[in-house]
Amino acid sequence: MASHFDVKRQWGFATIAMICFFLLYLPIVTLVIFAFNAGSSLAVWEGVSFKWFVAAWNNSAVQEAAIRSLIIAGFAATIATAAATMAALATTRTAPYRGLTFKYAFINQPLMVPEIVTAVALLIVFARLKDWTGYSGLAYLIAAHTAFCIPFAYLPIRARLESMDLTLERAAADLYATPWNAFRRVTLPLLWPGILAGFMLAFVISLDDVVITEFVKSGGQDTLPTYMLGQLRRVITPEMNAISTVFLAISVIIVTLFFFISQKKA
Repeated sequence: MASHFDVKRQWGFATIAMICFFLLYLPIVTLVIFAFNAGSSLAVWEGVSFKWFVAAWNNSAVQEAAIRSLIIAGFAATIATAAATMAALATTRTAPYRGLTFKYAFINQPLMVPEIVTAVALLIVFARLKDWTGYSGLAYLIAAHTAFCIPFAYLPIRARLESMDLTLERAAADLYATPWNAFRRVTLPLLWPGILAGFMLAFVISLDDVVITEFVKSGGQDTLPTYMLGQLRRVITPEMNAISTVFLAISVIIVTLFFFISQKKA
């Protein structure tokens, strides 16, 4: 009997996977552990303490950067989700036509282009705009994050629409509902978990972004990730571990909620 190739039963695959996960998560686990270190050393354990979390909480620069990050992520995720919802409706609630694949590729372009390329392009464009308008506020960061987050919001919303049964929408149309009423009373309630999942995914992507923010921001516009990057260039303290631990916890919570919400069937 001829043997057949089964990737799940190949010798060494599980071992390599375990080693990769170990090497990936060991530094993260170490960071979280030393966030509770009572001493100031990043290598010597001196007991359990929450003082670095308290120090980070009372740090005015951390507070300003955190609030700025939440503002940018909130606006960017909201606008990106609204745009992604309209794009998903336009590309799924229509008969296939020439050019539809190009639209898919165009919407998802930020996912395919290296982030550094997007950051440099935005830097060039926004530098000209800042020179012409004299304005250098947070709107540029919000616009940059929105453009980058749209495909992240689009994918779960589109997946939700493609899994939805069209029977109820057609029934609403047969009962003389206007397109707007059919959308508001039938499509939107069924689509809402996908919209919420897209919003949360866009929010966490914006909250964690470093590269685009570093290129686009003006002076005094540090977000929490870029503030931490700047601190790491000077001196590394357990306070950075504490901030990273909180950041990690928020990201894990949001991604977990995204997973459970996206599992709800239409």
